[in-house]
Amino acid sequence: MASDFENLGVGKLMPADFIKLGKERTDAMMTLQKDLLDAYEQASNAWLARVKSEADLWSGLAAKLTKASSAPETVAAYHEGLAERMRMAAEDGKKLAEDTQKIMKRIADLLPNG
Repeated sequence: MASDFENLGVGKLMPADFIKLGKERTDAMMTLQKDLLDAYEQASNAWLARVKSEADLWSGLAAKLTKASSAPETVAAYHEGLAERMRMAAEDGKKLAEDTQKIMKRIADLLPNG
């Protein structure tokens, strides 16, 4: 009578086969962790650069407002600053979607039948 393991198709596996399977799974998880850490590091660096550009934007606006000598110049400075901030917000959304997609793809690539 066949054992339950043999009915599952693993009855002929030797201990070395289990070790090999465990090593393959461990290697796959290590690769996944390394890939995810790399992706997170890249995203983090990009967002740090983005924070710097935000600070530069507001510093530049403050400088323009200080130099403005009339109401129209002040309004124009605000308008330029807000337009730039809106452009940056649109880029932020696009970058966030790209980063998320990149991370999800790396996870999917390492899953069985990925």
